[in-house]
Amino acid sequence: SEGHGMSPEQRQHMLVEHHRKTLWTVWTLILLGFWTAASPFTFSYGLGMVTPAGGRELWLSDAARVAAMTWSDLISGLLLIVLGWRALTPGRPLALWLACGIGVWLNAAPLLFWAPNAAAYLNGTLVGTLVIALTILIPGMPAMISNMKMGPDLPPGWSYNPSSWVQRSIMIALAFAGWLVSRYLAAFQLGYLTEVWDPFFSDGSRQVLTSKMSESLPISDGGLGALTYTIEFLMGWMGSQGRWRTMPWMVTFFGILVIPLGLVHIFLVASQPVMVGEWCTFCLLAAALMLPMIPLQVDEVIAMGQFMVQAKREGKPFWRTFWKGDTVEGKMDERLPAIAEFPKRPRQVFLASLWGMTFPWTLIASTLLGAWLMGAPALFGTEKPMADIEHITGALIVTIAVIAMGEPVRICRYLNVAAGLVVAASPFVLAGASTTGRINDLLIGLAVIALSIPRGKIKEAFGSWDRFVR
Repeated sequence: SEGHGMSPEQRQHMLVEHHRKTLWTVWTLILLGFWTAASPFTFSYGLGMVTPAGGRELWLSDAARVAAMTWSDLISGLLLIVLGWRALTPGRPLALWLACGIGVWLNAAPLLFWAPNAAAYLNGTLVGTLVIALTILIPGMPAMISNMKMGPDLPPGWSYNPSSWVQRSIMIALAFAGWLVSRYLAAFQLGYLTEVWDPFFSDGSRQVLTSKMSESLPISDGGLGALTYTIEFLMGWMGSQGRWRTMPWMVTFFGILVIPLGLVHIFLVASQPVMVGEWCTFCLLAAALMLPMIPLQVDEVIAMGQFMVQAKREGKPFWRTFWKGDTVEGKMDERLPAIAEFPKRPRQVFLASLWGMTFPWTLIASTLLGAWLMGAPALFGTEKPMADIEHITGALIVTIAVIAMGEPVRICRYLNVAAGLVVAASPFVLAGASTTGRINDLLIGLAVIALSIPRGKIKEAFGSWDRFVR
């Protein structure tokens, strides 16, 4: 019968059984609804009200901030109760998806309304995260069983599975660390902390976080970073080990969050000395945590793209495949150590989480040279406009080198040839560099060019993508 041996009746039976076993998540969702609705009256959002760092002007008055957060939590809580009650009956995936949307809103509302005290922010973000977990993570995707397609874990022609739990574990860890760092920055910007600690740049962090650049957004950019990391952390848990073929839509959205938005995040942080004239240690740390996520995620996006291309060639409906997934001929990944073995074999499991990445000495050296170039203006007394070139190109060299450590995108290293040319030529065109600074830039530029030529070792296979691994 259709659906890999399962009749509609069998799928319905599995759906009901799965719903019965995970019913506790729905009841917990209802309880969280009562909690959320009662929170404004329990924590008194108007008590201990704070103002944003740097005396920033807000689009809401203090009274409006309290009212907005109160009504947001009250309405969100009531909606969770109603949607949870509906979800007690199996076969109502829409109720769970809508409840998940409420969870996302609870994470975003404290930023939009500039939550007047720390309790409002903490309560909204923690409850919102729990709601997302209880609706689409712990019980699995709503209606997952109805659309489940059996099949292989290993993409055709690949030597490893980029969607395995071992591969995802390092992404989850990096996203969680970024969440903690960004939440600290948000706490200062929102006014819950009176000072922000910076071990290297003294008052630099405060100046960056209260600068016009930071205030160009209507919400806290640190809070936006925390929200992004929250979603990335949660999306790391979503789906099975075959999600490159069962959930193309989710891999696509996850890839958008990590790759293009991650590059924007890194660029904004790298622009701080240019736009503000200062560095921020924890901002740099947040960007440093985001950077390796790009090469770690790109392989799963490529595997998903290959699957979608193959499905299209076979005449399968594009959008149905994109939203519901499908299957392919292939085999299971017998090489991969189980994530449960981590306590006994931590080294082997950790190394397996890095499959698809290698670290040629040439790219490591380029990374170090880029970091050196970012610090060169302070070391050699370089002034604008040459200092700006060194800051931006240094960050660019680091970014390209780390991304190129991902074997599927090793070809990206050639972009550092152009970056090296800019670094080598700029001191002779632009003012601001001393004689020592000019020599430094010339040598670094030429070194980066030379280091960008060798490909380095490639250990894994990527199916039809192998022809692009150069």
